[in-house]
Amino acid sequence: MSDYYNAFEISPVPAPGPDAVPPEPFRGIYGMPAFVTIPTTDLAASVDFWTRGLGFFELFTIPGTLVHLRRWAFQDVLLVAAAGVPRETPATSVSFACVLDQVDSLVEACRAVRPDSVDGPRDTPWNTRDVAVTTPENARIVLTAAKPFDPASEEARNLAAIGITPPGAGRDDNEEHA
Repeated sequence: MSDYYNAFEISPVPAPGPDAVPPEPFRGIYGMPAFVTIPTTDLAASVDFWTRGLGFFELFTIPGTLVHLRRWAFQDVLLVAAAGVPRETPATSVSFACVLDQVDSLVEACRAVRPDSVDGPRDTPWNTRDVAVTTPENARIVLTAAKPFDPASEEARNLAAIGITPPGAGRDDNEEHA
């Protein structure tokens, strides 16, 4: 891990903790470093689910062709009109960060729009709480929230076993940590 360093200042994701506040929706225009393109046979129904259920907003629309959605900076989705969508939900997923106190409300919002769309939440061995959501387009979206770091937890031991330790735990403080 000696080649890695703390670079949290370039991310819109807040540090995990009980007082973590999600950033405001980001309406700036930038060169997107990554984005997801999702085909849909019903742009209106897809936009409704993504906005009311997942908390995205419409950045812009090309009528009948494309809707650019966003939540935070670097959380971009392009919904594109298509003749068909996969019948099965793929094993591949895309993940979007959220904060821990958003998990329950996101689950409720997705279930209100599409009752059978949510699987979870589940806690992971890498110290997150994840919710898998199946969208109307059969995309598998994972909402993931970092949990506060507890140095005595099993998750901390899992991370330490692969070389990720908190500052002051015997490693160089400039290195990446959980």
